[in-house]
Amino acid sequence: MALSPLLRWGSIISVIAAAVFAYSFQQHPFLFTDVHNEPLPVYCYQNVRTHDAADPSATCFSVEDGLFRYVWTQDTDISVSDGFAIPGLWDGHGHLLQYGEFLHSVDLFGSKSLDEVRDRIKTYLAANPGAGTKGQWLRGIGWDQSAFGRMPTADDIEQDDELRGIFMMLDRIDVHCSWVSQAVLNLLPEEIPDVPGGDIIRDPGPGVFCDNAMDMIMALWPQPGEEEKARAVKSAMKELNKVGLVGMHDAGVTADNVRLYSKLANSPDWTVRVYGMLECAKRNTFCPEDTPQISHPHGMFGLRSVKLFADGALGSWGSAMIEPYSDRPWTSGSLLINASALTEVTKSWAREGFQVNIHAIGDLANRNAIDAFEAALKEQCGQESLADCQSKHRFRIEHSQIIHPEDQKRMHALGIIPSIQPTHATSDMKYAEERLGPKRTKEEAYRMKSLLDIKPVLGSDFPVEPPNPFQGIYAAVTRKSPHTGLGPDPKNPSEGWHTQEALSLEEALMGFTQNVAYGAFIEQYAGSIRRGAFADWVVLDEPLEDMDVEKIRTLKVRETWVAGRRVYSRDETRWPLSDSE
Repeated sequence: MALSPLLRWGSIISVIAAAVFAYSFQQHPFLFTDVHNEPLPVYCYQNVRTHDAADPSATCFSVEDGLFRYVWTQDTDISVSDGFAIPGLWDGHGHLLQYGEFLHSVDLFGSKSLDEVRDRIKTYLAANPGAGTKGQWLRGIGWDQSAFGRMPTADDIEQDDELRGIFMMLDRIDVHCSWVSQAVLNLLPEEIPDVPGGDIIRDPGPGVFCDNAMDMIMALWPQPGEEEKARAVKSAMKELNKVGLVGMHDAGVTADNVRLYSKLANSPDWTVRVYGMLECAKRNTFCPEDTPQISHPHGMFGLRSVKLFADGALGSWGSAMIEPYSDRPWTSGSLLINASALTEVTKSWAREGFQVNIHAIGDLANRNAIDAFEAALKEQCGQESLADCQSKHRFRIEHSQIIHPEDQKRMHALGIIPSIQPTHATSDMKYAEERLGPKRTKEEAYRMKSLLDIKPVLGSDFPVEPPNPFQGIYAAVTRKSPHTGLGPDPKNPSEGWHTQEALSLEEALMGFTQNVAYGAFIEQYAGSIRRGAFADWVVLDEPLEDMDVEKIRTLKVRETWVAGRRVYSRDETRWPLSDSE
């Protein structure tokens, strides 16, 4: 049927308009305007992975006031950036200030002997002459006694002529023990009493303090000033942006640091969104007067949760177990707070409207955490079902490493959020079965896939593990070490560890995007590329879903953008540039 002249002209005009649109976009990618008729920056890539169920992929988006304004698929022949965009990645459990301090301290990760530790300390001291004095202790992190064959001692430092007399505090790889020098020991009383919920190592000699016993050392340590802390935060954020992180959950922020963060969050150097968990000056107490809940107007810093600690770490036999350790049958670890006290402090924080996040690694600690959450929900929920009520409170277990099967069922029934670090599984796989035995390991330890329905939040626990989320994704998908690409069995190193708990790539990505957003009550703003969400994205060289899985562990990010601002670029030659830069 022939078209009427009016319709024919309308079709011609539409074709011309489309051609003008395409040509104009190539010349100047600012076709949309804001309410003041100012051009909006538009970004187009070879593909945009949105994590928006309604429109899972796109090619272009525009940005206004730090938010995505429009997201669409462009069907005209236009120039696009040479890259693939994904939503900005978040780390669901890290330590911002401590990571920054680590970047300015002795790196002991991977040290294989006491001689190597001493050599690294000497190298650091040569480059930092003021370190090791009474007013500026030498700090470091990353030692592991399994590499030495025993726990280190103060004398291991004192016997070296070049190190004798230095003031030193070095954290174990899991940050649940500190190794100090003789100069620090001399500041303590001659007779040091045992500490409930802590361990003072006395064999083969003094020098290591674990869990609650670390408090007496921290009380002596000359704390860094605000300027040093600000430098550490800035250093940390640069490194986080470099690996594609746009946000993180800071798992333990003191009131002093909350005030510092609130101030720094308004500066251009604050390039990572932070969701804070308040940690009272005295752990596991109720201190609502220390700081109110905080919501930064631009979403750069927020705090509406509190961090409690149920137990220590598996590597130092500090995680609290229902049954004794397989390799130390005389101990079941230690609780940092007893069950009834944990329940009471949890209920107190819930009454104040805080999300409660409990560090729990051993199966006894996880059981106590679930008991505390259930009691708090019963008090808060009235006639509402506990699961529906939990969807509002979103209580979390940080680490969720070893959970008795009966308690796993309770977590599912209540909807308690597990906050998991996939690289903990691949770092611990070399000794976890020695600690737990094969039955507990198979049934209880390092769950991921079986907890998928309760929105596991994924992270790294940096600086305990490197903050690179792609290493976490690799560990979650393969259950192999992202550092070596190998599993724990030397006879079959290509096989992952308990792969029945491995996640798919899509599931792992959700853990570092949408699940992390849900765990911080910001799922409408973070974790996806869609209208109204934070304009945070990462640019890669190729699509993740087409990439060989072995490439993921060494993947390098091309660009990272936060609030529509480029905060990291591997290559300074880039397209497009926004007016905000």
